[in-house]
Amino acid sequence: GHPLYGKEMAEAQILSDAYIAIKDGKILAVGTGQPDPELIDDHTEVKSCEGKVATPGLIDCHTHLVYGGSREHEFAKKLAGVSYLDILAQGGGILSTVRATREASFDNLYDKSERLLDYMLRHGVTTVEAKSGYGLDWETEKRQLDVAALDRDHEIDLVSTFMAAHAIPTEYKGRSQEYLDLIVEQMLPKVKEEKLAEFCDIFCEKGVFTADESRYLLSKAKEMGFKLRIHADEIESIGGVDVAAELESTSAEHLMVITDEGIQKLAKAKVIGNLLPATTFSLMEDTYAPARKMLDAGMAITLTTDSNPGSCPTANLQFAMHLGCFMMRLTPVEILNAVTINAAYSVDRAKTIGSFDVGKQADITIFDAPNLDYLFYFFATNLVTDVYKKGQKVI
Repeated sequence: GHPLYGKEMAEAQILSDAYIAIKDGKILAVGTGQPDPELIDDHTEVKSCEGKVATPGLIDCHTHLVYGGSREHEFAKKLAGVSYLDILAQGGGILSTVRATREASFDNLYDKSERLLDYMLRHGVTTVEAKSGYGLDWETEKRQLDVAALDRDHEIDLVSTFMAAHAIPTEYKGRSQEYLDLIVEQMLPKVKEEKLAEFCDIFCEKGVFTADESRYLLSKAKEMGFKLRIHADEIESIGGVDVAAELESTSAEHLMVITDEGIQKLAKAKVIGNLLPATTFSLMEDTYAPARKMLDAGMAITLTTDSNPGSCPTANLQFAMHLGCFMMRLTPVEILNAVTINAAYSVDRAKTIGSFDVGKQADITIFDAPNLDYLFYFFATNLVTDVYKKGQKVI
């Protein structure tokens, strides 16, 4: 199997008067009309969702879930028009969250992350990718990754990404290469050894890490067996897309200012574009990623929240889906494919989640809507009524 590319994203099998049979947390059968009598015995629990829409559990494949503090104190600056990169250059932004996260205890981070996951679950999300990157030192990065293992206690499944290269820590100002060497020589081997994360990510952006620095870190991570992601072309286009294509990164994130040439490169290299429209909205910009151009070029895309305390403080994937419709002109089917099967490929879980294929995990989101179009037509309202995780009703 492979992600849905380009025009394939407009295709879906939509069943009406349908049933889903579940056994041992997995999908046993899917069909329409009356189910096969052999599927039902005295122990079968039958639940009607008449008049509603069922989709595979939604997957939020780019979040910065674990962090200390919050950044509403920067809101007035943002409203006054101070840019995201300017706030970062003044020692705010990511660096202010780094200070708060370094000071936060494991329990404090755990409780905060658990609360965020609860919000996400209520909005229909059953799997979440979680990045570190607010420690920028081993002790705090490890604490973030340890907190992300809380999916042992939470209904939502988590997929971890190691992102110590999220910013240059204050103590390494002007010495970014030294900091990257520290990550490569000391942090990455420990992450691998302790199996703390599957993916490695870096923020390739003006004033943060250059394309060459990103290439250096990600190629070392790839040699160690990490799967790759890269924050690229979010605010300025400085070559992150080339690195993603060269190293065959699983995904490239943001892509708000990607060039036509960049789109062609990612399409050819089969890099998934993780698009984050709520970040554009939150930054009060009009630079929504050119999703339609990406599909025309044959790219695979996802939509995701970028849930984080600075550039996108939200826990509502449906909001990102609605923006995908209203601001990127994606259709309901394209959007649902983006947050289910393509997002499953983006977190390397397509064998077990992302569609209603027999044998996959029974992760199901039920919406109070008569059809798919209604999910977007009736916008900015949480229509989720039930969520099933591994066949168990959790909402």
